Amino acid sequence: MTEYPAAAASPQPTVAEATPDEFRTMMSGFPTGVCVVTSVDGAGAPWGMTCSSVCSVSLAPPTLLVCLRSGSPTLAAVLDRGAFTVNLLHEGAQDAAELFASGNPHRFDLLPWERDTDASGPHLVRDAHTVADCTVSLTQTVGDHVTVFGRTRRIVRHRSRSPLLYGLRQFRPWPGS
Repeated sequence: MTEYPAAAASPQPTVAEATPDEFRTMMSGFPTGVCVVTSVDGAGAPWGMTCSSVCSVSLAPPTLLVCLRSGSPTLAAVLDRGAFTVNLLHEGAQDAAELFASGNPHRFDLLPWERDTDASGPHLVRDAHTVADCTVSLTQTVGDHVTVFGRTRRIVRHRSRSPLLYGLRQFRPWPGS
């Protein structure tokens, strides 16, 4: 067994914290898929927002996470209902991604959507290639966002199209599609 000498106590260097702009620029170089997270509030009104912070967590049980801005009406509806839908957008759905990122209060009047009795939130039937209905299993506040873990109850495939990607502050279709 090799023994190593104890490290001498040394002063920790002062490290500057990354700025929000530096962080945003760094993350723009990490292309990701685009989705719209939807839910309904206690009065049954639909809410939704564009989200690129979505990640698979576990296969058993099937779980994913989304990161939603604190204070957003969509997050409020998700937490109130305890459920949400992830609409994975296809390559032809840039307009929907931009609409749900805009904050337009009439967004659900401007495109087709459906919500059946088994849905956790509105399904964007024209713009999503696949939809996952989830039940909230855990939340964690981090900075100005809330990470919402959702146990996936149902997956509906609407159409066979390539996914919409976002990176370098641009929307793009999957290469070669």
